[in-house]
Amino acid sequence: MKFVSVRELRLNPAKVWKLARQEKELVVTANGRPVAILTGTDEESFEEELDVIRRARALRALESLQTESVTRGTHLLGLKEIDSEIQAVRKGRRLEQ
Repeated sequence: MKFVSVRELRLNPAKVWKLARQEKELVVTANGRPVAILTGTDEESFEEELDVIRRARALRALESLQTESVTRGTHLLGLKEIDSEIQAVRKGRRLEQ
């Protein structure tokens, strides 16, 4: 995987776009730290590739929520306890409005 700086992207965009098509993935860095991933695509596969990226992000978010649940111990809650929490939050929201 190739890395390009934000500066290089700003100064030589045509070169970076060409590299993105060749490499399929580029990591854009700012101050040596990754800030974005550029991925090459085309009209035929754009929607499918975007869907794959979104699904991967959703799975990562779900895993994060599951890990946090285990850390907090909330994974042990039963349905009645969960329903009670939901009702309390809904009641609080109604009072705020």
